[in-house]
Amino acid sequence: MDTTTTKPFAVVTGASSGIGLELAKQFAQNGFDLLITSTGPDIAEAARNIEGLGAQVQTAQADLATYDGVESLYRAIGATGRPIDAIAINAGVGVGGEFVGGTDLAEELKMIQLNIASTVHLAKRVLPAMVSRGQGRVLFTSSIAALMPGTFEAVYAATKAFVQSFSEALRNELKDTGVTVTALQPGPTETEFFHRAGMDDTKVGASKKDDPAEVAKQGFEALMAGKDHIIAGSLMTKAQGTMAKVLPDTATAQMHRGMAEPGSAKQ
Repeated sequence: MDTTTTKPFAVVTGASSGIGLELAKQFAQNGFDLLITSTGPDIAEAARNIEGLGAQVQTAQADLATYDGVESLYRAIGATGRPIDAIAINAGVGVGGEFVGGTDLAEELKMIQLNIASTVHLAKRVLPAMVSRGQGRVLFTSSIAALMPGTFEAVYAATKAFVQSFSEALRNELKDTGVTVTALQPGPTETEFFHRAGMDDTKVGASKKDDPAEVAKQGFEALMAGKDHIIAGSLMTKAQGTMAKVLPDTATAQMHRGMAEPGSAKQ
């Protein structure tokens, strides 16, 4: 790859579909070259789509739910010979269902590894160089689920609460370094998330959801503006996020129950 290009360079994880793919498109449309990653081979097709927007795109197929997967991604970033101007640490999964008798422990532990451990691991690797250069932008994909107890998504919501807290703490630590940290908080979005989380029979799984392209656009704009966070998506999502900040946890837990309880799509 030609490392003499004057274009800025961005990394996006979980970029083969959904919000991650749309974030990568935002970077490409706004003059960035990219390195994108996901677990499966469909990352190659995503790269071709993004290259059509005028960006140079490299790919790294890596399972970020493992320590070695994060390390292999970090090596791939280093092999480009380019400093990271922006990174969207976006890869994540969900698991829905009753914690007692309804969900699988192995799936939940793997989710914790991906949503929490890999986020910390990758940030620990890339941030020192950004701080040393005195510039850089980091976008963490959190969720409005970080703002409430996630009944029937108990572990998932807790992982996003971690990401939100982690993002806000890092932002404050780095406030005088030239590196900005932004948390992207989408609501229910039209991706494969709910299907993969086993939530097709829930009210939220069956309902109309936000456009991932619009969520990504709002997230990218917030990142470039150096904002601390953005509740992204429709006006309804923004209203839900605002309510979650003011209502007691007992009320938001019950509200989440109404959306995520198995079988609620038929109620």
